[in-house]
Amino acid sequence: MDIKAFIDYLKKEKKASDNTLAAYARDVGAFSRYLEEQGSSMEQATKTDVLTYIMNLTKEGRSRATTNRKLAGIRAAYSYLIKKGKVSFDPTEGIKTPRAQRKKLDYLTQDEMERLLKMPDNSIRGKRDRAILEVLYGTGLRVMELIEMNYGDLNLKMGFLNCSGNHGQARIVPLGTYAKTAISEYLRDSRPALLRDEAANERADRPLFVNYMGERFTRQGLWKTLSEYGKAAGLEGRITPHIIRNTFAVHMIQNGADLRTLQELMGYDDIQAMQAYMMVSKNRLKDVYDRTHPRA
Repeated sequence: MDIKAFIDYLKKEKKASDNTLAAYARDVGAFSRYLEEQGSSMEQATKTDVLTYIMNLTKEGRSRATTNRKLAGIRAAYSYLIKKGKVSFDPTEGIKTPRAQRKKLDYLTQDEMERLLKMPDNSIRGKRDRAILEVLYGTGLRVMELIEMNYGDLNLKMGFLNCSGNHGQARIVPLGTYAKTAISEYLRDSRPALLRDEAANERADRPLFVNYMGERFTRQGLWKTLSEYGKAAGLEGRITPHIIRNTFAVHMIQNGADLRTLQELMGYDDIQAMQAYMMVSKNRLKDVYDRTHPRA
């Protein structure tokens, strides 16, 4: 199997994230090498080959979540091979994935989030970082959606951001009052100084949020910045873009948002992707029932 062609297909046709592409390349590559050691190939593999591979992963002590992820990659590869006419059947069909243990959803309380938002100062960097925190918490954007956001994707007057759909569902994301205020201050006081190029300040194709070099953030650079504020707020080791995204979702649910609306805001195609948040919603309903029903 041409794994590079498979990954290119996922990137162009399925708009898969960089993390998904890396995981699928690694997992499908491992399965392909396993088959080669058995004197077979992905084009020749049977259901028995797939089942044996899954059993070997379990014997090696791989977690259920890891096994599920690897099987998902193999399924995607066979879907691609069938579409391209390379195989006539899918040997993963009918194979049930082991049920993964549900991880506890990690998020911040409202007090913890407020404490984090107060950490940036009024320096050039501080105003930029406050805007980043307010946007992440106020919109629930994925980290790569924020990093790849361009100046032209912002409509501050109408109060929204345009997400291209490269890392999730394409959508228009509303901005709250705090996020709009923080972005306004950043655009006025910080971004021009960071860009160091007055002509580039309002170019639509320039990144909305820039680092000290006036360039687009890297994922690692943004994580480092957020981690520093987490440490300053007494939340060391607990601050990542995804935890802030979880915090956005949980606080929306706690304040009455329904899951369908939240699904659209967060850019999920499938409501099943909201399973972790569904549990929060169920717990909230139970709490409301216990507090309000006379027979509870």
